[in-house]
Order: sequence, then structure tokens, then C-alpha cells
Amino acid sequence: MRAQKVLITGASITGPALAYWLSRQGMDVTVVERAPEFRDGGQTIDVRGAGSVVVQRMGLEDLIRANTTQEQGIAFVDQRNHIRAFIGVNAFDGDGPIVELEILRGELAKLLIQHSQDRVTYRFGDSIEALEDDGAQVHVYFERGTEQVYDLVIVAEGIGSATRHLVFGDEVQRRPLDLYTAYFTVPRQPSDGDVMRWYNIPGGRCVCLRPDNLGTTRAFLSFQQAPSGYEKLPQAEQKNLLKQLFADAGWETPRVLAALEEATDLYLDAVGQVKMPRWSKGRIALVGDAAYCASPISGMGTSLGLSGAYVLAGELGRHADHHQAFAAYEKLMRPYVAQAQSVPTFAPRLASPHSRWGIALGHAVLRMATAPGLKTVFGKILSPKADAIDLPSYSSQTQPGSGYV
Repeated sequence: MRAQKVLITGASITGPALAYWLSRQGMDVTVVERAPEFRDGGQTIDVRGAGSVVVQRMGLEDLIRANTTQEQGIAFVDQRNHIRAFIGVNAFDGDGPIVELEILRGELAKLLIQHSQDRVTYRFGDSIEALEDDGAQVHVYFERGTEQVYDLVIVAEGIGSATRHLVFGDEVQRRPLDLYTAYFTVPRQPSDGDVMRWYNIPGGRCVCLRPDNLGTTRAFLSFQQAPSGYEKLPQAEQKNLLKQLFADAGWETPRVLAALEEATDLYLDAVGQVKMPRWSKGRIALVGDAAYCASPISGMGTSLGLSGAYVLAGELGRHADHHQAFAAYEKLMRPYVAQAQSVPTFAPRLASPHSRWGIALGHAVLRMATAPGLKTVFGKILSPKADAIDLPSYSSQTQPGSGYV
């Protein structure tokens, strides 16, 4: 394959990872991002399964490990902050709900950009307004008014990708999980410690406080409801909604809601999955959440994005024809995605029961989860399934078309 001029849309996790691997093949890579500047912060994410293999091959594992949140487990607490159940980071052989490589989304994105910026052009504050694939190249029209031509365009945006809609129209299928989540940063207090504290409230609600490595605490609120357009509301209205929904929650929720008033990084969205009948069309392809968001409930979003970027870049280096590369990428990733997306519809109700009795039962079950005789059974339930892919070791030869250099 001759040197390609490639445009990637989205500069969060998947986009910079893909840019790194493509640039190692000598491709001319540009990453365009709608945000006016790099978006720091975000929720805690984990790198597990094939995703951890990818960062090892990138030479980033030690840097990620040095920038993790150092979270030591999950404490399920009651209104008086008494621990009703606890799952440590080493439970289930280190592959439970909390793993060693827990890192803030912004911290991982920063490392990936730094790891690739010497070979990749990052273009913030712009986005694609229109694009035309003429079979030989893709003509891209940017919102800033410029037009450029690329050999390939890869969409690495989020679940609601606007660029995906420009190319694939209504082909996307959104599977709602009838759950809303909100994330934002709150000032750290001594009570926050080094574990995630999970507090259930009747009505299918949940408040969590997670330590970070930046001297603050990450708040997570969730409530069960079918998609209702809340994610499209102005941020002031989203804050008022959360205050109303959690006004009677108790525990440390008043502290969280007080901090919400001043929060500048609130992110609220409806949880769901993306299912696409195809991940490419002509010279344009999808990767990460834009193609196969598995939802935060799966615990596999980051690893899917990292793995998809690695495989897509590898297949583009292995095949002289982009159609063959896209087909091979999809064939390798489909089983892994299907496994990650096998989240039961009732999962939110299990994680956040609607009654006090259900919450008490949930705590009792969680207390038994790490017992020697039951550990294996619960490990299969509480640990995301992530073994449906064997990542190829792409060639390290330097000739064009032979893989990574």
C-alpha cells in the first residue's frame, strides 16, 4: 500500500490510538476534533483484556500505570457510610469490576496524543460539515470553510457521531438500556479515601464517589429511565434535573449536589449501545464507539476502542486494497464486539435495585461474591467477558504494506 493521506475524526481515546499505529506505517495522518482544545478530565475508565495487550505493544503500559487513579476497590455503603460489601482490586484474579489499570479518560487521551503528536497533525476546533467519496479519494468540507482531499476517512467519534450520520444515514441501531448517567468533578474530602464508594438509593438510583490522582474526586450519578432527551437539555437544566431527582438521597449526596452547582465538566447522557450492519462504506470506516459502543455497563468500551484501532491499522498495513482491509478488520472484531455487547437489559436493575429490600439483598449477594467456594461463579458474572479475540502480531518490517514500522 502506498503512503496514504488519512483523516481521523475524534481525539479522545480511539482516534489518537489509531493515529499512532497508522503513522508508524508512514501514513500522513490528521486528527480533527470539534472541541476547541484538548478535553481533559472525564470519568474513570479501565484498560483490560485485549486493550491491555495493545497498550503493552504501544510501549505505554508503564506510563499508564504511573498515572492510574490507584483505586483499590469498591465499597458498597449504606446511608450511614457503613460498608455493606467490598470487592478489592485483586478480586477475581485482578479482572473484576475494578482492575489495576484504572485511569481518567483525559489522562489516557493525553498520553495517547503525546505518544503520537511527533508524527500526527492534531486539528482542534473544527469538524466535518460534508464529505464526498468519489471512489478514488474523499473530499472533505470542514466547518471552518476549508476543503481537503484524503485517501481514507476514519470516524472515531462517540455514540452520537454526527459524521457517521453524514455517511451512513439511519443505518445505525441504538439499543437503549433505560439508564442515564452523569459525571463531574467535586472537591476531595478526607472521607473519600482510595476506594470507590457506591451508594444505592430506592428508585433505581445510584451515587458513586471515585478517587482520582489529581487531588479531586469524581462523582457519578445514575438513574433508570427510558431515553427522554435529557442529554440535549442546556447544562443549567440538567443540573436542576439532577438536584430534583436526588434531593432525598441522603448519605453524602447533599455535598455532591452542592458541588454540582459549580461544576464545569458535567457530562450527562443516556446509556445505550450502537449496532451497525457494516462498519465501512467506500473509503470511509467507523471504529470505537461510533461503530460499536458497548455502553459503560459492559466495562469494555476502552478496550474495544484500543483493540479496534490496532486491528484496523494493522489490516490497512497488511492489505494493498482498503476494501480488503476493512473486511478483515470487521471479521476479526465482530465476535469481540458481540461478546462485549452481550449485556442483559435488566443489568441496570441488578446494579441499582428499586426497593430497600432489593438493595439489602444485593449487598448480601455481593458479600458472598469473594467467598472461596463462590468466587469462581461470581467472577464469571462480575467480570466482563473479553476473550473473543486473539490480536494478530502484525509485521514489524519496514517495507510498505507489511505492517508496523
